[in-house]
Amino acid sequence: MQAMARIIRAPWRWVAGIALLVAGPAVAAPDAAPVPGAEWERIASPEAVGWSTPKLALAREHSKGLDTAAVMLVVNGKVLDEWGPTQYRFNIHSIRKSILNGLVGMAVEEGKIKLGATLGELGIDDNAPALTDAEKRATVADLLKSRSGIYHPTLYESAAMAAARPARGSHAPGTFWYYNNWDFNALNTIYEAQAKTSFYTAFATRLAQPLQMQDWRAQDGAYFTGKESVHAAYPMHMSARDLARFGLLYLRGGQWGGKQLIPAAWIQQSMQSYSDRGVDGGYGYMWWVEVDGRHLPSVRVPAGTFSAQGFGAHLVVVVPAYDLVVVHRVDTEDPSNYVSDEQFGELLKLILDARLGK
Repeated sequence: MQAMARIIRAPWRWVAGIALLVAGPAVAAPDAAPVPGAEWERIASPEAVGWSTPKLALAREHSKGLDTAAVMLVVNGKVLDEWGPTQYRFNIHSIRKSILNGLVGMAVEEGKIKLGATLGELGIDDNAPALTDAEKRATVADLLKSRSGIYHPTLYESAAMAAARPARGSHAPGTFWYYNNWDFNALNTIYEAQAKTSFYTAFATRLAQPLQMQDWRAQDGAYFTGKESVHAAYPMHMSARDLARFGLLYLRGGQWGGKQLIPAAWIQQSMQSYSDRGVDGGYGYMWWVEVDGRHLPSVRVPAGTFSAQGFGAHLVVVVPAYDLVVVHRVDTEDPSNYVSDEQFGELLKLILDARLGK
């Protein structure tokens, strides 16, 4: 990371007494699909729900040859299998962007954010070299799709991302996809200004609390700032079993316990492919989505699959066709630990192959 950058803890006025804050109104939904309560329930027999115990064991054994730290598999809202420290809070890296997707979707539904609003209209700029008038024509929707055309220096990006950054002014807003932390960071600036709350407070009150996340704490989120940009990044640490709840929320179309937390239409809109990414499938609104069975190297996935992905193979893979959520974690605090997309794809193939009658 940049030498001048620094981590700033979320201000106490945003996180103190967080349990007393009340989320916005949620709409009751009849016949809600199963979700866990305060504790996860475990499936007694994988075969009873259409999965093979021996084949799941093969996937577990395969993961031992990788830098995998923990895996959690959820089927029908219950734990099918898990191994490793699923309660440990690892850095989620870019999965945070998919979490912001949910908060933005709520704000759009509430009329606080308009997808067609331009950066100029919203008063978004950056330090020198400041944004041009052409760049300020990028919209909120462009940021969600990572198609802003704004290639200003940014924060919390890898060396590879910085090296791949196009030249300023080389692409008009909306015309070109580049995985751009500037877009994702500026989007959170917009969210916080328009929703009048912090990312971490909104996550706690509108997601972590209603989903009854077991491990997340207010101190697990901290802003990352630096001289490159005025738009901070918003990294978090979360456990596999809490991320599984987040993935299950999206699998359930935004419903949880009979309440609509994230608009179902927003989730559907987010999972459209706005940019074809070859073997990786497509990119929606800060989620990766399946296109013609393509989603990750080394595996073909069922139609409708989507995932939140972070550096080093931190993933939340949602497979609606199997009512399945797969969470994969790596201890990336140790830089020697790394699982490639290809390696995870091979593991995911073994997991999917464990479904009986496939």
